[in-house]
Amino acid sequence: MYQDPSGTITDKPEATDHAQLTKEDFMLYGRQMLVPEIGAEGQLKLARSKVMVIGAGGLGCPILQYLSGAGVGHLACIDFDHIEIHNLHRQILYRPDQTGQLKVQVAADVLAARRGPGRFEWKNEKLTRENAGRLLSGYDLVIDGTDNFPTRYAVSDSCRTLKIPVVYGSILGFEGQLAVFGHKGGKTLRDLFPEPPKPGSAPNCAENGVLATLPGIIGLLMAQESLKLLMDLPVLHNQLVLFNTLNWQWRTLSF
Repeated sequence: MYQDPSGTITDKPEATDHAQLTKEDFMLYGRQMLVPEIGAEGQLKLARSKVMVIGAGGLGCPILQYLSGAGVGHLACIDFDHIEIHNLHRQILYRPDQTGQLKVQVAADVLAARRGPGRFEWKNEKLTRENAGRLLSGYDLVIDGTDNFPTRYAVSDSCRTLKIPVVYGSILGFEGQLAVFGHKGGKTLRDLFPEPPKPGSAPNCAENGVLATLPGIIGLLMAQESLKLLMDLPVLHNQLVLFNTLNWQWRTLSF
C-alpha cells in the first residue's frame, strides 16, 4: 500500500483505463456478477470507472463504502472538514477517538483496510466555483453529497461545462431527494432550480436536524444510481425523487 503526497492511496499501479478482472475479482464480486444485467462486462466497467464523491459526511460515508465494496476502480473524495462529535450519530465511517482528524484521511484508511478500490484519491480542499473545474476534471461521474447550495451549484455548473453526469442527493429531518443531472443530455440543477435560495431562507440539518438513518437511506439510493449509471443501466432522467420516510411517501417529479 502506497500513499503519495497528493493524497492518493493505491495497491494497483496500473492505469484504471486498462484494468482487467482478476481471479480475486471473480471471488470478491461473483455474487454481484451473477445478476444478469451486470455480469463480467458490468464489473469490468466498474473497475475502469473514475468517480469523485464530494463530501465525506452523512451521505458520503455510505456512498464511499458501497462504491468501494462494489469494485469501483478509482474512487476519489473531496472534503475539508475534521471529524466532530456531533457527526458520529450518522457518519458511520468514524469513531469517537478519531474526532479532530481529517475526514478524508480517516475514510481513506478505513476503505484501504476493508480492501477498498485499487485506487483511492483524497483531496483535503474546499470546493469552490473557482477550483471546481480543476478538481472535477477527468472523472466519469461526480456524486454530490454536499450540504450547502453554493457548492451544489458550483458542482452542477462545472460538471455541465465538463460534460460529467452528477448524482445528487439531499436530506433533512425525515425527507430526502435524489436526482441524476446531465446524463446523456439530461437537464441540470439549474433547469430544476434556476437560482439558489437566498442565504438563510432554506432549512438545513444544522438548524433543523436529521434522523441518523436518513443519510444512510438516501446515500444508498445515490450509490445505487451511481453503480447503474457506470454500468450503462437505466437511471433517473430529468426526474426528481422526493422520499418522506416518516410516512413512506415516494414521489417522482419530472422536470
